[in-house]
Amino acid sequence: MTKRILLAAPRGFCAGVDRAIEIVERALAKFGAPVYVRHEIVHNKYVVQELRDKGAVFVEELDEVPSGATVIFSAHGVPESVFADASGRNLTVIDAACPLVKKVHTSVKRHSGQGHHVVLIGHRGHPEVVGTMGQLPEGEVLVVGSVDDVRKLDVPPGTTLAYTTQTTLSVDETKDIIQELQNRFPGIAGPSRGDLCYATTNRQSAVRNMAPEVDVLLVIGSRSSSNTNRLRELGEKLGIASYLIDSAEEVDPAWFREAKTIGITSGASAPERLVQELVEHIQKLHPGTTVETWDGVSENVRFPLPKELV
Repeated sequence: MTKRILLAAPRGFCAGVDRAIEIVERALAKFGAPVYVRHEIVHNKYVVQELRDKGAVFVEELDEVPSGATVIFSAHGVPESVFADASGRNLTVIDAACPLVKKVHTSVKRHSGQGHHVVLIGHRGHPEVVGTMGQLPEGEVLVVGSVDDVRKLDVPPGTTLAYTTQTTLSVDETKDIIQELQNRFPGIAGPSRGDLCYATTNRQSAVRNMAPEVDVLLVIGSRSSSNTNRLRELGEKLGIASYLIDSAEEVDPAWFREAKTIGITSGASAPERLVQELVEHIQKLHPGTTVETWDGVSENVRFPLPKELV
């Protein structure tokens, strides 16, 4: 059977990821190795390893960083307490948090300053959620990850509420959760579509739009990446056999033995070279496989670098 590969567009790196990687590379060029990075700069093991090979040292906590060293905070954002800890240890801080995540941090503080209790739609324990919760004192942000969580919220009568969202959630699930919040708490403040970033929305739209053409969907990215997991889940929801893989090495040829059209997309932290390696792998398994791109919206977003590196 002649096979066809359909590549989703847009896919792969978003502006926030491009910026975060460039921050580490520029910091290495300016300050020399080692440069310390708190947590994975983005959720992709290949990106992390390439930066490690260039001299970046990845740590989980600041006490692993020598006093006076340079430390970069990941694209997911960090709690305010982490900045305070870094200051106390005389560390030079470069914040690689995505500007769209920082926008959510600003919203949380604004809502709190207006007297609202904040409900954060997101996945508890994800670094972005931890960072957003940490913009306010402990206990002041309520996290919900499902419609059922909203139904279980125990809020004292008369409490004024506002909501915000993690930037990398499912478009459909976020819409349902917002609707349930509005049903339970009429007058709750918040953006009608949440704070999902353009890249999350665009990559999910690309999968949704090309789904009728696809027999099986391969999603390249890390299992720790929220936006990548949502792509696989969306494919599955649309009735397509969908698989999340780190690279071509994880492909099981049985997945698409009977498929005519193989859809491929990648999460916002996955390098394009992994997509091209997957295409080549499939073409070796099935000589004559054609490749087409499903063109979606064009992305030309770019975020400025921190002033320390300009």
